[in-house]
Amino acid sequence: MRWALNRLALAITSMVALAFLVPLAVATRQIAYDRAISDARQQATSMVTVLGVNSDPVTLINAVASTPAGSSGRLAVHLPGEEPIGVSHLTGGVVERAAQDRRAATAHTTEGVAYLQPTVLTDGRTVVVEVFVLDEETRRGVVAAWLALGGLAVVLVGGSTLFADRLGGQLVRATRQLAAASRRLGGGELNERITPVGPRELRDAASAFNGMADDLRRLLDRERELAADLSHRLRTPLTGLRLDVEAMPPGPIAERMRQACDLLDEELEAIITGARLGSIEKRGSQQCDLVDVLADRLAFWSVLAEDQERPWEVVGGNEPVLLPMPAGEVILVVDALLGNVFSHTPDGTAFRVLVSSTGLLVDDAGPGIPDPAAAVRRGFSGAGSTGLGLDIVRRAAETVHGQMIIERSPLGGARIGFLLHPGL
Repeated sequence: MRWALNRLALAITSMVALAFLVPLAVATRQIAYDRAISDARQQATSMVTVLGVNSDPVTLINAVASTPAGSSGRLAVHLPGEEPIGVSHLTGGVVERAAQDRRAATAHTTEGVAYLQPTVLTDGRTVVVEVFVLDEETRRGVVAAWLALGGLAVVLVGGSTLFADRLGGQLVRATRQLAAASRRLGGGELNERITPVGPRELRDAASAFNGMADDLRRLLDRERELAADLSHRLRTPLTGLRLDVEAMPPGPIAERMRQACDLLDEELEAIITGARLGSIEKRGSQQCDLVDVLADRLAFWSVLAEDQERPWEVVGGNEPVLLPMPAGEVILVVDALLGNVFSHTPDGTAFRVLVSSTGLLVDDAGPGIPDPAAAVRRGFSGAGSTGLGLDIVRRAAETVHGQMIIERSPLGGARIGFLLHPGL
């Protein structure tokens, strides 16, 4: 935008300068010409005065020599029937026509222009005074004037362009400040505000941005409080469920139920804490090992797999895979991927978990997913599912700048997971 304003100012001022400079240049040339002719007229008039007093040749010779034009060989007096007194630059025909017309005239030659001033002596004869002006005289001072005008034009164009650049700089700085603040706000810095500067329109935009940021902060605060309140309200039915589980006789089912209650209690606590802290404070610099989380959750799901007679295996997991995410979020991702197998495939269906530095994949030998796009839409995934689980996986993949995939598994069913490095 700044360069566009500079070009606009340069184009406009250049056109304005040309509109004035061309006529001024022509006028300057004409003024120089008129000045030279006026000087010639004055010298011719002085000779006419001498002729009116005395037309003696000797006197005329002395008078011609005393003038600037005569001393430089550019003045002549044409007496009828006699040789010119002084130096003439014209032919006799031109002088005769001027004498016949008895009015001042100019005659152009290759070297310059001659000014002819006829006058009538007391004896009735017509005398013509010729003052010759060289071309250099008609152009004297023109080049200097043109250079001055050109310099003035450069100063005006440069000054206007510099002024436009300063103005454009203010506009660009205000616009960049607004854009940078918008990016920081979008990145989670909810306390970001800007000082309105620049033109009125940009100040209005800055004020609107500050108002939007305040509204967004209030909205997120209300959302966090609502999430914390809802999570806290779930504690009561969870407590009742835990009491029922404690009353169950010992066994695999009771143990699995107790683990589920413990996990649910931890997740509720994490939701309450995270909601009150906010997304930036909650994430911070937390990270966890995907392999450790996967091993812990497989200990839970393996019991259910054994009950349903599902063959399963784990491929990889020999090296730690660190993720820039809290352990609670990674647990949700792993449970969503494994729970999808148990929810949407019949008992006895085999599954396989692949974990490596490139990501986490879960393959099954079930019927597969006919419409992958619908599977991640909340409330529209079909098969009795809300689509929330896969949406959790998608958002987790985006958090680590990865990619969720849904495709055909080598086992014949569905392959679902997320890649830490898209394209691998």
